[in-house]
Amino acid sequence: MLVDDEEMILTSIRTLLVLEADYEVECFTNPLDAVKFMENRATDIVVSDYLMPGLTGIQLLAEAKRLQPEAIRVLLTGHADKASAILAINQVGLFQDLEKPWDNTQLLLVIQQAVERAHLLPELRRTIMQLHTANATLKGAQAHLLSAFLMKARLPKALRAGGLRRRCARSRSGRGYFISR
Repeated sequence: MLVDDEEMILTSIRTLLVLEADYEVECFTNPLDAVKFMENRATDIVVSDYLMPGLTGIQLLAEAKRLQPEAIRVLLTGHADKASAILAINQVGLFQDLEKPWDNTQLLLVIQQAVERAHLLPELRRTIMQLHTANATLKGAQAHLLSAFLMKARLPKALRAGGLRRRCARSRSGRGYFISR
């Protein structure tokens, strides 16, 4: 998603992204329209100008973060807006800021990295869930083994410590002990 109040900038970036990388690109000159779009459709990347009427780029990216926390956020700034970019990094989890006028190669690289990151995040989340499941399974097995070990270690010692002259033997199932006189 591209958001800039200047139609010429949107056309320029959209053309670059479609021709060079074959991305599907939604463009908005009104940031409020972009917010409405994000309320109803998933967006991987939001690239926003900083100075726009209605909402600033930081306000728009804050809404993007609220509506779609995993959307990658990029801010386009002018030379004098570096303080705003630093503020955006802290407030909205900015992935990257680019200065106007941008270098097409740099813009493409940032968008490609953002696309890769957007696709890696769900995969990472699935892997983390698999690790949590495997960890829980291992903890259960560990508890079972520890219990069996303690049972095996304690029962004969308890019999010997009590001075009992009974014979302790493992059951055929291997799950416990039986005592005979």
